[in-house]
Amino acid sequence: MIVRWGLDELPGLLAELGVERPLLVASPRWSPPVDLAGVWSEVPSDRIVEAAGQAKLAGGLLALGGGSAIDLTKAVSAATGLPMVSVPTTYSGAEWTPSFGIRDHDKLLRGGGSGAHLAGIVYEPELTLGLPRPETVGTSLNALAHAAEALYVKGRTAESDREALTGARLIDEWLPRVAEDGRDIEARRGLLAGAMHAGAALAAGGLGLGHAMAQALGGRYGLPHGALNAITLPAALRFSEAVAGAEIARFGEAIGTDDPVGRVEELARLGGFERLRDLGVPEDELGEVAAATAVRGGAQANPRQASESEITELLRSIW
Repeated sequence: MIVRWGLDELPGLLAELGVERPLLVASPRWSPPVDLAGVWSEVPSDRIVEAAGQAKLAGGLLALGGGSAIDLTKAVSAATGLPMVSVPTTYSGAEWTPSFGIRDHDKLLRGGGSGAHLAGIVYEPELTLGLPRPETVGTSLNALAHAAEALYVKGRTAESDREALTGARLIDEWLPRVAEDGRDIEARRGLLAGAMHAGAALAAGGLGLGHAMAQALGGRYGLPHGALNAITLPAALRFSEAVAGAEIARFGEAIGTDDPVGRVEELARLGGFERLRDLGVPEDELGEVAAATAVRGGAQANPRQASESEITELLRSIW
């Protein structure tokens, strides 16, 4: 993966990759400084075949936006074989993995897959300046969950450990400052760097139980993935601590505390995220969510395996 900083690096990166006149996948408010073959502005969208059809004359794909735009572009990349470059405007980390979920206008999950041809990323902190506080905190907690879980999932490596610890430290350092003043460009840059390292940890290590719960909830109810991770991560850490205590302690050291669960909850509260009930999740459907969680890859990769009944209790503890 080629990574560059600064939107002025985008034309050069596309030239380096041999991508001429890409198809832009972005909401209407974005207009990058490159020559385009076309624009797909319905984000999110489950019209993958139509979007792929628009890419026939394109030399590649350019995603500009948050996780929805990037996931949609990944689906088009998988369908067409075209390389893609991402310019993320949130801290979601979606730009690092070839897998994707497809959502409709109501943001309900309509499918998913893998096989995107990831080629490059351009980070531009100024594009995050208008991101509201809830979305800032939510997507940052998603990134923090990438870092935390990468330290103890089955796919972890020495590389993912390094990236995870760096990402966790930077997110913990800069998120409170960004939450206090969203126009602080230095803090935005530091937070984006943290999300970048956490995304690299995700790519190298993988997901765990917290993400599996968040994915099951988001797919069912169309809720923001970041907000859900902010709420599910503490429960996943508590559950996993019995077999991954040393790894979770390392995560705590990175974020400067001997109570990593408490610190995650503190950071989540910066965005107003505490309970699933606050997001409208119905209590009487937690068992069905647990069943959907148990079969997800993140749940299977968790060092402590959780049964449906155990996941139900975890969800109830944060409801």
